[in-house]
Amino acid sequence: MADRGLKAMTKSTKTPKFGHLVVEFATPGIGHIMKSAGCDFTFFDLEHSGFSLETVKSALRYFEAADLPAIVRMPSKDYHHIARAMDMGVEGLMLPMVGNVDEVRHILDSMKYHPMGKRGVALQIAHDHYRPGAVADKFAAANEHSTFFCLIETAEGVENADKMAAIDGVDCLWVGHFDLSVSLGIPGQFDHRDFKRAMDTIIGAAKKHKKSLGRLVPNVEQGVTYAKEGFDFICYSGDVWLLHDALADGIAKLKEKCKVK
Repeated sequence: MADRGLKAMTKSTKTPKFGHLVVEFATPGIGHIMKSAGCDFTFFDLEHSGFSLETVKSALRYFEAADLPAIVRMPSKDYHHIARAMDMGVEGLMLPMVGNVDEVRHILDSMKYHPMGKRGVALQIAHDHYRPGAVADKFAAANEHSTFFCLIETAEGVENADKMAAIDGVDCLWVGHFDLSVSLGIPGQFDHRDFKRAMDTIIGAAKKHKKSLGRLVPNVEQGVTYAKEGFDFICYSGDVWLLHDALADGIAKLKEKCKVK
């Protein structure tokens, strides 16, 4: 992949991209560890992690150092969360429970500069690598670079998936599977016909409008299954769960094999 930026990745919907969720370990080496492991992107979560904005700003530099594009999920759709994320240098933006066209337009207004949006201007800071330059060039570069991952995790979002996918500026439809199942009244029932119908609607909207598709998967088998269904952003598990499962497996084997005879 010559251009590893998220915007370029969303334009190659036939090429699978693999990443990993960071919800606990925002350590200085995390970007290089993930890069060495073969990740194409990271999904850095603020909604469920408790990470502060200052942590995000530092972590983004870790990912930049490793040349690993980051999708950042902010905790709300409020303007101050969106605009501050962009000012800190967020490349891929995700926000919880996006449900309709009006919300999408608000998000794009908040994350894009004139003439594409209404984001407040701050130049020669983190998002443009502290470099000086012409205002028009800065606006154009920021608008082109910023990538919106539209998180669909409510029944309303499913109902409006086609209309949201049609909007210029929506680069990827991302499924929040657990919250979606709750919104549909079938918590955790991913084999339920209503959940499968919702998934078909989202997949159909993305394919119709030639937008990327993404979701979190807990294991390799599900990743393969969803890749076959058209998902090109596959986020493989999260830092807490991988560490827990690998550690639990190793400790269990040690206890079994080191028993006193």
